Amino acid sequence: MLSGSDWQALWLTARLAGVVTMILLVLGTPIAWWLARSRSRWKAPIGAVVALPLVLPPSVLGFYLLLAMGPDGPLGQLTEALGLPTLPFTFTGLVVASVFYSLPFMVQPLQNAFEAMGERPMEVAATLRASPLDAFFTVAVPLAAPGFLTASILTFAHTVGEFGVVLMIGGNLPGISRVASVQIYDHVESLDYAQAHRLAAVMLVFSFVVLLSLYAWRAQPGRRR
Repeated sequence: MLSGSDWQALWLTARLAGVVTMILLVLGTPIAWWLARSRSRWKAPIGAVVALPLVLPPSVLGFYLLLAMGPDGPLGQLTEALGLPTLPFTFTGLVVASVFYSLPFMVQPLQNAFEAMGERPMEVAATLRASPLDAFFTVAVPLAAPGFLTASILTFAHTVGEFGVVLMIGGNLPGISRVASVQIYDHVESLDYAQAHRLAAVMLVFSFVVLLSLYAWRAQPGRRR
């Protein structure tokens, strides 16, 4: 059976993943739209920056975020000027770090969905005197709905599986920053392999079910078209 601290870690993990997914839906959508339609010379560099967490070791990203959020970093100085506590070792700090780390998992599926719909739907909407904003919400968003679903699922699942970044930024504080992956690490470190196995099995089943559902949904003939 899972312990009380295990359930607490699972709840914190789900809460973190939900908050990060909602934030990235708001922040990632305009980035993906711009990357899908822009012909600017900055498209490649910005695309590379967005995709950087895919290849950058989590500890490296976490280290630089820790410096940025610390008392001497730009984010730390900003929060201090606003009379707010520094972000490291807080739930808010975990959210900020996770937003950076999961950004490509939201942006890239959305970018692919926007690129796949082509220019024609927006051109037709323009001929019907729809404003760019109205055309985006009434034409582009419905056409890209499968991309939004894929991006949201991947972002949520990726945030659930984070370890290096959350450990670097949040540490191991029960109820504040001890997410499920850190809880498993804590069990292993204390040689409690039985409890680590139980929690790891829950995470394994969750990850498999999420991916199986996503691939099964995408494999439907109507979805492929």
